Amino acid sequence: ETGREAIPPFVPIRRSSDPDLTAAVSGSDFFLFRLPEDSDSTPGWELRRCHDGYLVLANNVTDQIAAYNPLTQALHLFPTPLREILSKGLFPQPQRPKEIRIEVLEFHILFSEEDQRVFRMACVQFRNISKVPVCVAVFSPATREWQVLPWPAPPQPVDDDWFGFCPGMQMSGFVYWKHKSKAYLLVLDNVTLQFSRVYLPHFLRKIDPTLFKLGQTKDGKLCMVCADDSDANIGTLVVHVWGADDDGVEKWMLEDTFPLSTFIDADKYLTEDDTTVQIEAVIDGFVYLSIKYDDYTESLISFCLETAELNTLFDDTYASPAYPYIMSWPPSLVCNKEDSQTKITGCSVEDAGSVGTEETPSALVTAPQSHKFA
Repeated sequence: ETGREAIPPFVPIRRSSDPDLTAAVSGSDFFLFRLPEDSDSTPGWELRRCHDGYLVLANNVTDQIAAYNPLTQALHLFPTPLREILSKGLFPQPQRPKEIRIEVLEFHILFSEEDQRVFRMACVQFRNISKVPVCVAVFSPATREWQVLPWPAPPQPVDDDWFGFCPGMQMSGFVYWKHKSKAYLLVLDNVTLQFSRVYLPHFLRKIDPTLFKLGQTKDGKLCMVCADDSDANIGTLVVHVWGADDDGVEKWMLEDTFPLSTFIDADKYLTEDDTTVQIEAVIDGFVYLSIKYDDYTESLISFCLETAELNTLFDDTYASPAYPYIMSWPPSLVCNKEDSQTKITGCSVEDAGSVGTEETPSALVTAPQSHKFA
């Protein structure tokens, strides 16, 4: 079909035959056939991010936002906030605001604490305006309307460059944005919809966004992974964890360091000018790194912070960026495992526990952020 060849491929990380993974993806829609087609032949859907099994996509033709779970085929469509909403309070009436392109907006899913099937969609717009540098509008499924969150007064005088933020990183009920030239994170609480700040070590003030990512350790602690240089010959991967020191003060604490040369294939390494490292994501204690050896050779690896185990996911054929897509076990598969457990132990399904949920299968979806598909 028109535009379907542009759909990003979902590639399983596990290379060997895995009946559980096969069962998990059986009947899923990884070709995204349920997404509405445009009457226009121009591809319009663009992948923005993956979060808790959902893909967040934006359509530049119809100005729609989609939250789609290819595993369960649950599809939610949202209208783009009207430009009058995003420009609220910035223009005197009856002056009309300038057109706001969907390409410059960020979208995040805000899940309910009680039920992961219930969520709100947040639309984030960064502005070149120091007094209100960020506008966040939240779409409520109950009212079917967008509501703009109030922007709190900054705790200190602002500078001309105060508005610059890197793309948001979402985890554990919060969305984090790193300031481009200052050592702090802007934080949005998904439940209270309140803003706060988390300060960073000073050396991260102007770090390249490709060398810095937030994530979680295996035990759920907030962690920060950065590289002090993209040069694989001299750079170091540095890991900090947010926690309390001996005095009970919460702060960033150095956890570990690794030479970037640890992640390099010596057979492909040419010169220090050619080989660079970028941090793609940090998820559940795994760091995903892209290694670019030259213009035609790029690999994607995963690195376990706990065991220091390396695993090559794509070799030579990888094209960044990638979106690690983590799948939960589908209910039907969990039920089957519980039924099997019941036959062995004689326990009821209720007593069988969360059988089959100790390990989460995952797949990797890759697509350039600017690549549209219909």
